[in-house]
Amino acid sequence: MSMNTVPERLAALRAAMAANGVAVYLIPVGDPHASEYLPDHYTSLTWFSGFHGENSTFVVTRTESALWADGRYFVQAEKEIAGTEIKLQRMGEPGVPTVEEYCAAALSEGEVLGLCGLTAATALVGKLEKALAKKGASIKTLNLEDELWTEGRPALPDTPAWILPKEYAGFSPAEKLDQLRGKLKELGCTAQFVGKLDNLAWLLNLRAMDIECTPYAMAYCYVTPSRAVLFINTARVTPEAKAELEANGVTLAEYDDVLPFLATETEPQTVLAEAATVNYAVYQVLEKNPALTVKDGTDPLLLMKGVKNDTELAHIREAHIRDAVAMVRFQIELESRLAAGETLTELTVDEILHKYRSSTDKFLVESFGTIAAYGGNAAMMHYHATPEDHAVLQPKGFLLVDSGATYMDGTTDITRTYPLGELTEDEKRFYTWTLQSHIDLAKAVWLDYCECKMIDTIAREPLWRHLINYRCGTGHSVSFVGNVHEGPHSLRGTNSVVMRPGMVVTDEPGVYETDLVGIRIENELVCVHKADNQYGTFLGFEPLMFVPIATSPILPGVLDRDEIAWLNDYHRQVFAKLAPHLNDAERVWLAEKCAAISC
Repeated sequence: MSMNTVPERLAALRAAMAANGVAVYLIPVGDPHASEYLPDHYTSLTWFSGFHGENSTFVVTRTESALWADGRYFVQAEKEIAGTEIKLQRMGEPGVPTVEEYCAAALSEGEVLGLCGLTAATALVGKLEKALAKKGASIKTLNLEDELWTEGRPALPDTPAWILPKEYAGFSPAEKLDQLRGKLKELGCTAQFVGKLDNLAWLLNLRAMDIECTPYAMAYCYVTPSRAVLFINTARVTPEAKAELEANGVTLAEYDDVLPFLATETEPQTVLAEAATVNYAVYQVLEKNPALTVKDGTDPLLLMKGVKNDTELAHIREAHIRDAVAMVRFQIELESRLAAGETLTELTVDEILHKYRSSTDKFLVESFGTIAAYGGNAAMMHYHATPEDHAVLQPKGFLLVDSGATYMDGTTDITRTYPLGELTEDEKRFYTWTLQSHIDLAKAVWLDYCECKMIDTIAREPLWRHLINYRCGTGHSVSFVGNVHEGPHSLRGTNSVVMRPGMVVTDEPGVYETDLVGIRIENELVCVHKADNQYGTFLGFEPLMFVPIATSPILPGVLDRDEIAWLNDYHRQVFAKLAPHLNDAERVWLAEKCAAISC
């Protein structure tokens, strides 16, 4: 049977569902480690639906199918599923059912929903069980993805695994394990199952390149008061890494042995296993073992890695200066080639950026696929140009470039929106309002009890004034030599984490008008202590990234005096920090870009 198209794949899936007594099948975006970015082997949702995106779920019933996507992907999802039976469910929009509500409505009493226990998080299964119980329906764990997607499927990743030196990480694996054990004791636990790759990477300083643009190794870790067992394909661990792990009290076991190991563990433990990040297959085994008492709770590693230590912060600052120099050289070349009349495309942007970043010291990989989006393409927040579908740059409008890199000493993420020529009044207005939002957040000061969702509103207010909003968060945390997105904090309306000094977060408000224009201005910031007085403890932000922000599109009279003062001071810092790393011609160019503006 041919399975080259989405309709053919859906037909094969429905046949497999019927053979297994399943009325509904659910495929989340996910791998066994609750990863945001996936190894190609685990992109089953894309294979079955044609949609490329994060934070989504695909549900197939006997007669219909539906895809849930968040606001970042509404435009992209509509294009990618066009011509198929799949209906887009716009998450968070009025009248749109949740995945659980949809599944419950699709099932009758006694019917069964199928899913893969390895790629579904325990928390998702818990929500489904609660919703289905009301209908008398149940859940069955299967793996129809593996059964059907065999031809041309990418292999499981097995890139060499290595250890990030303590001189960069600040603490050794043994020291971090001791810190974790202390946190577990405070939580009333004696052990933890670590399934999330960014948490595990931080804990053991373990790195690899198993996921595109993300230097992590597919692995699990089981930590007790006296042991730390790392489940990984041991053949891919370098001898140096193996020796260092063992010297730090870490025992290696094979990746595929994790379920049998947990099933036969006899040492009594109270095991912390976060339902949001531990997959359902693992959680079931833990719960069935009489020696283990499972406790669901927030993984303490989230906050431990979310607050950067002094060593990490020192290196992050160095990495951002190096990255900023690459960004300056990229912009100089871009402008020069456009001025010379050369035909450039969105793909050219990626090539130039890679040239300058990859030639710098300590470069490992881009931190995500570069988003170079011209004109209306930028209205899709996660647009990616391809050789088959890309725009040619014109001497008008805006070019949005969202890019970053991971170095041995830090991970970067920056967006600039460049004017390429004549702009409309609307484009200037949208740009100025976006810059106003960016500045207002960057210079914000707040009391230390404020949650992230409260700080998020500071950035949105200038756009809200004009009845404009963006369907995404204002900012996200960035890993240290890792994932460009991490927790626990993010600036969005649903995040209740309290910001703390040492947390790194992006500042990236934007305006996205479908098919017309997309504007985003993004820096990385670090939360810092500002003052203590009779009112409490005040916190604020300091910039980590120092790259010129275009001032020519700014409409006069919109930014207030404090906002202009912030922008001019920021540009003074940009010049002071970057000038020593540039040649004479580059410094002249930078001085012009950093020139002060007035009201």
